[in-house]
Amino acid sequence: MKLKRIVLGVTGGVAAYKAAELARLLVKDGIDVQVVMSAAARHFVGAATFQALTGHPVFSDLWDDRVDNGMAHIDLTRGADAILVAPASADFLAKLAQGRADDLLSTLCLARDCPLLVAPAMNRQMWEAPATQRNVAQLSSDGVTVLGPDSGEQACGEVGFGRMLEPEALLDALDARFQPKRFSGLKVVITAGPTFETIDAVRGITNPSSGKMGYAVARAALEAGAEVTLISGRTCLPPPRDARFMPVMSAQDMLVAVEAVIDTADIFISVAAVADYYVLNPSEQKIKKDAHILTLELAPNPDILASISSRPKPPFCVGFAAESENIEEYAELKRRRKHLPLIVANDVKEAVGSDDVRLVLLDEAGRHVLEKADKQTQARLLVAHIAELYNTRNQ
Repeated sequence: MKLKRIVLGVTGGVAAYKAAELARLLVKDGIDVQVVMSAAARHFVGAATFQALTGHPVFSDLWDDRVDNGMAHIDLTRGADAILVAPASADFLAKLAQGRADDLLSTLCLARDCPLLVAPAMNRQMWEAPATQRNVAQLSSDGVTVLGPDSGEQACGEVGFGRMLEPEALLDALDARFQPKRFSGLKVVITAGPTFETIDAVRGITNPSSGKMGYAVARAALEAGAEVTLISGRTCLPPPRDARFMPVMSAQDMLVAVEAVIDTADIFISVAAVADYYVLNPSEQKIKKDAHILTLELAPNPDILASISSRPKPPFCVGFAAESENIEEYAELKRRRKHLPLIVANDVKEAVGSDDVRLVLLDEAGRHVLEKADKQTQARLLVAHIAELYNTRNQ
């Protein structure tokens, strides 16, 4: 589901400034945003800020006469895909849990006919208070989605849980909430990023893989309801919040990590750019530069994907083939050689480090082209295709 319209509720708290950035990101994502503020929120951020960001007037008064029939608490949520309250203060969570409706925002939350999501933000002691925890448990029981909070330094100077999730994390969580749960109940293991094969104390053999595609697939699998283990070489990317994350260095490290978790996996998606060779005798010290030619003796690394797909009872295995020529031909040969139900082919010259990519999915039924798009969109389309093949195979 592509979100089209969101009501963004803003309550009083220092984190209200983050709601402005969230509104900007939502609009940038093509979502129509209607902001409703509590009276306390206006002490932290002005309504003019949100109006400039969203292009819509901001509402906060239950008796606002800008709505023709005088029923802003009804009309503002009709046609909305969701209400997201960020930040949601302790006081506002209490109102929701008790069903109170004494201002515009609490009233429209009670009168809604769409999903409600809240992003708590408060001092750590307020968050840990038994009353707040009871209210959050009640909201979860009532079907309200609670996003966060996060742990970290707070405006009061204390450190702990209570920080509102960052706007980017909230946008991801909102997207995830409305994705079809095609992987519900499944365990998925994903490898991502480059491996690094040591030459000496400071040098190594690696490749320019950014890990973006593998991390996007991990997020898409999480969105689809899977329990995800992400095994990754070194990247600059933050791992998805809800994934089990296993950082590794070399191809051998990655193989050990995969073998440690693969027995319970339903699906294995090998996205990592694994080095084909490692240095046979790496130096523990830095090799000094001199005028002589340096000769390295290389040995082949284990083929992680082949070792998993050749098991007596392998999980559903998906491979990636980044090629520079004869892309589909070489990818199909790889698929057949490793007995894979699906392989994803791309042009290594276009894919490495980029945000957009064209993919060709090759399976037993033939080829399926995913025209160039951002990697998160492609990851979601890939997950949908994997789910279809997986369900067909297991029926």
